[in-house]
Amino acid sequence: MRIIIDVMSGDKAPLEQLLGAHQAAVENPNVDMVFVGNEAIIRAIAAARGLTLDLPNLSVVHTDEVVTMEDAPLSVVREKKDSSMGVGLKMLAEGKGDAFVSSGNTGALHAGSTLIVRRIKGIQKSAIATILPYQNPMLLIDSGANIEINPETYLQFAKMGSVYMKRILGVENPRVGLLNIGAERQKGTKIVMEAYGLLEAAEGINFVGNVEGKELPFGACDVLVCDGFSGNIVLKLTEGCASYLVGKLKDVFYANPVSKLSYLGVKDGMKKLKKEMDASEYGGAPLLGLSRTVIKAHGSSDAKAFCNAIRQAIGCVENHVTYEIAKLVVPELIPKDSENQG
Repeated sequence: MRIIIDVMSGDKAPLEQLLGAHQAAVENPNVDMVFVGNEAIIRAIAAARGLTLDLPNLSVVHTDEVVTMEDAPLSVVREKKDSSMGVGLKMLAEGKGDAFVSSGNTGALHAGSTLIVRRIKGIQKSAIATILPYQNPMLLIDSGANIEINPETYLQFAKMGSVYMKRILGVENPRVGLLNIGAERQKGTKIVMEAYGLLEAAEGINFVGNVEGKELPFGACDVLVCDGFSGNIVLKLTEGCASYLVGKLKDVFYANPVSKLSYLGVKDGMKKLKKEMDASEYGGAPLLGLSRTVIKAHGSSDAKAFCNAIRQAIGCVENHVTYEIAKLVVPELIPKDSENQG
């Protein structure tokens, strides 16, 4: 197995990306890691941090350019095709790796993945699938890649999300919910109501009906299907509420000497709560529906989160997520060699 890693993209790149990728290389000696980026910068940081790049499973591919967060989505296939992201995606498409990991520009990664790596034949759109750390981990699909989708795409997303939850998180029969403004089947837009009908009639998924936003944190479903516009709002609101809650609890316990003492009694519980609400525990979001595994790590990923994103890429390849998605969504069009492509 070979994982291609963009170590130059992201808010904290290249330092945190390099630290996380190096940790992943050390922890997985049987997995080849290819660091894509400016070799001089990579070696300088490694030297300053005491990291060896002479590991037998580690290699570096040099690139001069970087796709920034401000660049247009198509820049990765036009002006900056020789960037760390562009080169990494091209290597993946050419079969020089089994998965690609980047914490760079989301729009560019999605556009580049679609145009360079390409979707599984028969799948209408690839989607960003993000784990939300609720009472039970819930997969949100789509969390930002596609602003508008048709009813058939909702169904494909439901199937792709079900495969991921079963193969990666071990949920045997994932419950699929449709994000809506009410539980009744006649609620929502015309497209959403048509999607409801398709999901209800579909074989191979465990559809539990419409799910309202207030139900999400309490285990209403394992896979939440929606368009990328609504999904991104849910994602950002969840991240903001989690940060707000942790901050307010800290203020309460640090308000005075008595409350500080009371904190000692709930310290372990608070640490557990913080970990459960920490999205970095999952590391990144897979772009499901592509012909090979691509993982989008959060733009602000630190070393821990980026390392976890690489672990997720390894898990997707080991569990043949791409093949399983093709088998469920478009069984009549599965490429003969797709089972070996992660």
